[in-house]
Amino acid sequence: MATVPVAAVEPLARPAPDVATGGPGRGRFRNSIAVGLFMGPAAIVLGAIVVYPTVDTIIRSFFDKSGNTFVGTNNYRTLFGTTEMLIAIRNNAIWVIVFPFLVTFAGLVFAVLTERIRWATAFKTVVFMPMAISLFATGVIWRIVYETDPHRGVINSAVGTIVDAVHPPGLYALPNIKPISGLAAQPDGSMLSNNTVQPGGTLKLGLTGILPENIPPGAQDAHAPSGASGGVSGAVWRNFSPGGQIGVIGNGEKGLPGMHLTLLRDGNGSVASTTSVADGSFRFNDVSSGSYRVSVDSSNFRTPFGGTNWLGIQSLTPTSGLGSTARSLLTIPLVDISEIIAMLWIWSGFAMVVIGAGLAALNREVLEAAKVDGANEWQTFRKITLPLLRPVLIVVFITMIINVLKIFDIILGLVPDSSQHEANVIALQMWHLYSRFDYGLSSAVAVVLFVLVVPVIFFNIRRIRG
Repeated sequence: MATVPVAAVEPLARPAPDVATGGPGRGRFRNSIAVGLFMGPAAIVLGAIVVYPTVDTIIRSFFDKSGNTFVGTNNYRTLFGTTEMLIAIRNNAIWVIVFPFLVTFAGLVFAVLTERIRWATAFKTVVFMPMAISLFATGVIWRIVYETDPHRGVINSAVGTIVDAVHPPGLYALPNIKPISGLAAQPDGSMLSNNTVQPGGTLKLGLTGILPENIPPGAQDAHAPSGASGGVSGAVWRNFSPGGQIGVIGNGEKGLPGMHLTLLRDGNGSVASTTSVADGSFRFNDVSSGSYRVSVDSSNFRTPFGGTNWLGIQSLTPTSGLGSTARSLLTIPLVDISEIIAMLWIWSGFAMVVIGAGLAALNREVLEAAKVDGANEWQTFRKITLPLLRPVLIVVFITMIINVLKIFDIILGLVPDSSQHEANVIALQMWHLYSRFDYGLSSAVAVVLFVLVVPVIFFNIRRIRG
């Protein structure tokens, strides 16, 4: 039998001990020391400004307002039994439901537009610029924008321009104007002659409560009207002068030009209309026989648009037949919508930039392939672009949820004191309680806010890692 040679197998060499470090264990120890030296100061600072205040606030929430007596969960029971806190939770719920959707949608629209318009850089700059302004300063700016006086508030000025164009204000929209001679005020705001008149007859209609500076330019002295066959004539004038008599046109008393008047037949409604001239006289011609009255139209006294109180507490939902607590909770104040618009002004730029970056990173070959397959713009956007942008949209959406859960300073700067009760949110409620030196309840509100925010942050971190 042949002999098979067997090769010698050399044993594996073991690594020589690390003479310089004293072995692998000592090397890991030295690495840990290096990491500790770098991370230690940051960890100490983080613990001092984040961990310690958090723990201390949680502990303080179980004590009374002075912080000396342990009260257990009494603060939390008190908190959720107050209308103020329930209103704050309601308003935060409105913010969470409405605002993230709106700002994500606005950012998506702006991001898509900037890819299709010229001067995209200038457009992005204008939209993003409000991000440079603090939230409190934004509240102050928008408080002026929402000013009720149309001469000061931008929004009410724009609305007033349209309203006054459709329903022009009257020349005599004066607070103290009233009939004094030959007229009686009517429920609809007009004034109706006391006496009836036949064709050929005259009427004298005197008004008071008109200051000399309120008389239109070009007004002339009034004169006693003269009758005309087949017509009804008269004069409407300012029946006020030193030593004058009611119902008598005195020397120097001015006529009221531009008055819109309507001739009414008793029981048959309007017959004709006319406008008074410079001396306040008027005439209806070709009037058939019968008894008539003259109406000074309500349009003469229509007040100009006085502005809408955008920061008021007008209800946007019907609450009749409800109790006081239910009415408070189910009322959606107009001020909440006004706040959301102001907040959109700031954060739309952020959403636009983030979503725009997502659009720029999309694979253009996929979009071109969809077009080659016959998809139109809307189908490409809905079936291709939106699904690819989903991670970016989620980032914007969750970031906005975190922001609105702890919203505070814009409401403090925007909402007047008279409306802050209805516009209250959780963070603002915490500040109000702290300003009243109720540290126990204030800490309990802070813990509630912390509990609401942490799950959202945890979800965001898991989504980023996953």
